[in-house]
Amino acid sequence: MSVTLGPDQRPEPDLIVIPSAVTQLNATYYHGRDVILAVEVMSPESRRRDRERKPVLYAEAEIPHFWRVEENDEKPVVYVYELDPATRTYVPTGIFHDRLKLTVPFDIDIDLTEIERI
Repeated sequence: MSVTLGPDQRPEPDLIVIPSAVTQLNATYYHGRDVILAVEVMSPESRRRDRERKPVLYAEAEIPHFWRVEENDEKPVVYVYELDPATRTYVPTGIFHDRLKLTVPFDIDIDLTEIERI
């Protein structure tokens, strides 16, 4: 699913979370303003885009939350960011190695040690 951020920007995050009120059965994209969370799962080929370019684009589109999932010693590590509306940049709110447990933007509790390989 792609996300329209502007006339020439339509990236495809690995995962997006949107409110149920904006879901459409046959949609091929959503607008950045509709996205609550964008998640990128980094691969060697996407490292620079996922770490540098996409967070800037998502922040400029005012997507409130961004997560980046990387691999360290064949285990997932989740980097969690929240948008600072004053600066329109992401602020890191945590790095999760063993358990991803959050209440914002929603309640989630994932035992990352149970994931064998990403």
